[in-house]
Amino acid sequence: MSTKRGFTTTILHADRLGKPEHGSLHKPIHTSVTYGHEDVQDLVDIFQNKKSGYAYSRQGNPTVTALEQKVSQMEKSVSSIAFSTGMAAISATVMALIKGTDHIVASSFLFGNSRSIFQTFIDMGISIDFVDATNVDHVRAAVKENTRMVFVETIANPATQIADLKNIGDLCEEKGIMYVVDNTMTSPYLFNPIIVKASLVINSLTKYIGGHGNALGGAVTNTGLFDWANYPNIFPGFKATVKPENLGMTQIRKKGLRDGGGTLSPEAAHSISVGAETLALRLDRACSNALALAKYFDNHPMVKKVFYPGIKSHPQHALAGELFARYGGLMSIELDESIDCLAFLNKLKLVVKSSNLGDTRTLAIPVAQTIFFELGAERRAEMGIPESMIRLSVGIEDLEDLLEDFKTALGE
Repeated sequence: MSTKRGFTTTILHADRLGKPEHGSLHKPIHTSVTYGHEDVQDLVDIFQNKKSGYAYSRQGNPTVTALEQKVSQMEKSVSSIAFSTGMAAISATVMALIKGTDHIVASSFLFGNSRSIFQTFIDMGISIDFVDATNVDHVRAAVKENTRMVFVETIANPATQIADLKNIGDLCEEKGIMYVVDNTMTSPYLFNPIIVKASLVINSLTKYIGGHGNALGGAVTNTGLFDWANYPNIFPGFKATVKPENLGMTQIRKKGLRDGGGTLSPEAAHSISVGAETLALRLDRACSNALALAKYFDNHPMVKKVFYPGIKSHPQHALAGELFARYGGLMSIELDESIDCLAFLNKLKLVVKSSNLGDTRTLAIPVAQTIFFELGAERRAEMGIPESMIRLSVGIEDLEDLLEDFKTALGE
C-alpha cells in the first residue's frame, strides 16, 4: 500500500498519527502557561536551544505545535511558527531578520495592513522600495547590494494582480536574497511557494486554512531552501547551539515570537486545526462559485470591470493557470458609475457585509471607503484600486442563491 496520501487524507489524520493523549483524534487543548521539569537540566537545555520542549507558552505550546506541524505538511516544507494573526507573523519575521541598514523590495500591490506595517518599518529607518511585482524586471531593477528580502503575495488583495513568482524566485536564488511569499490568498491547497523557490511562506490562518471566521491566527513557514548559515543578521549566540538550517526559524521564534509577543492561543490553534481538515473541500466549492460569479459579472452591462484571475481578460490569467490548482475565492468588481456601491451592497440580503476573507460565507466590502481608506486616493490609484471597487470573498453557499442575490441587487 502506498504511503503517499492525498492533501485532505494527510491533514485529516495528522493529529491522530502523532499519537496524542488517550487516543484522541485531535491534539487536546493544552491551556498551561508554564511547564515544570523534574530535572532542571532539561529546563536549561530548552532555554539554550540544546533540546526541544516547553518552558513558557509565549513561544511554544503543544496544541500550537500540532498546528505548526500541520501547516508544514500542507506547505510541503520543513517547519512553521504560528502567531496570533497573519500580521503578527509578517511583523515578527521582519523584526527578527531585518536591520536598519538593510533594504527590502516589496510588491506595490500589498494588502493594506501589510503596506501599512511596511510604512512603519520605513519610518523606523528600514529602506523599502515598492515595485510592480507582476514583472521580475521591476524587482531586479530595485535590488541593491544591501537587499536582504523580497516580499510578495501570490494574488494581490483586492485587485488580484499575480506576482511573477517563478522568475522572482530565480532572481532571489541568483542573488542569495531571502524570498518571502504570502500565500494567504491561494492557501497551501492551491499553491505551494516552495515550487518557486520561496525561502519563507506567510499564511494568515484566519482566512482559508481556518476557514470559518471563528479564530485569528498566522504562520511563517521555512521551506528549507535558504542558506541561513551565511545570513549576516543571525544572532551570534544562536550559532553555537542551533543547527545551521534552523537558524532563521530559531531567530524568528526567539526574537519575533518570544520578544514580540504575538502568541497564538491554544484554543484558537485547536479551532484552526479542525477547520484546516476541510480546506480542500471548502476551496473547491468557493473557487467554483467564484468562477461562475466572475463570468456572470463579466457579461453584465452594469459591471464595468471584473478583477479575477479566472477570466481570460485578466492580465495574468495564463500565469494563474500555470501556477495555481484553481483561481481562488477572491474577486473584486467595479460597478458602473451610475450605481452607488454602498447602496448596491445594502441591497444584498444573503451576502454578508464584512471585512474578513476565506469564510464559508460570501463576504463583501467597499474597498476605498474601508480597508484601503487610510492609503488615500493617490496611493489607491497606484495600486489599481478604483473608488467604486467592491471586494468579494466568495463562500460555499449554493450558487443559485448567490446569483439570485446579486441579480436582485443589480435590478434584474
